[in-house]
Amino acid sequence: MSKFKAVVFDWAGTMIDFGSFAPMGVFVKAFKTFGITASIAQARAPMGKPKWDHIRSMMDDPDIAAQWADKYGAAPTDADVDKVYEVFVPMNEDVVADFADLVPGANDVIKDLRAKGIKIGSTTGYTRSIMERVLPRAAEQGYEPDNLICADDLPEGRPGPLGMYQCFVDLVAYPPSAVIKVDDTEPGIAEGVAAGCLTVGLALSGNYAGKTPDELAALPETEVEAIRLHATAKLKEAGADFVIDTVADLPALLEQLEAA
Repeated sequence: MSKFKAVVFDWAGTMIDFGSFAPMGVFVKAFKTFGITASIAQARAPMGKPKWDHIRSMMDDPDIAAQWADKYGAAPTDADVDKVYEVFVPMNEDVVADFADLVPGANDVIKDLRAKGIKIGSTTGYTRSIMERVLPRAAEQGYEPDNLICADDLPEGRPGPLGMYQCFVDLVAYPPSAVIKVDDTEPGIAEGVAAGCLTVGLALSGNYAGKTPDELAALPETEVEAIRLHATAKLKEAGADFVIDTVADLPALLEQLEAA
């Protein structure tokens, strides 16, 4: 018997969408609709947060806030965030299925966990409407977790613990120390920390690297190591207990944890 009862995975940058690309261009396009120029770097900065909160964080970026004030005569308000969010969500719904390929090795990880009797949970910064486009694509590839908690399912999302608390209930998995949270972003790791779970960050498949497998493979090892070190520092700062490259490395880590 495993000492762990469940592993709760993030989605984009963790189990699907290597490099976490799906939302990036959409954020830029959504702001452009309002005459605001946002960069990919600005779009990536709050990654992992629920998408409304993500847009609020982008609005708080000094450059974007200044552009908004110049164009509309006042600093962006929550009502302005609502307007951008209303444009963003359908845009993201339209493209997300194109970025839903499983991360290499993800299916093998799921088989390994299932063989150990470990349940598979999931949380995401995506809304339920966006995930409705993702779930069929994931299922086609063999990935069907035991539950799904979306950003708009509960009164509060990441970095708070409510999504993880709901996973405990859905999966009948407790205490928190028997549940592992796996994520590629700071808010996602913080979600696990807030709930008292063991947390595992992903350095190379997610938002901090922001590269496809082929792009990573083409880089000199020194550059890959620099990306790995930067991502590891950010994830550890958020509270990650361990950091691995991708979910493909999780079974080896689990073996170490089981033996400890």
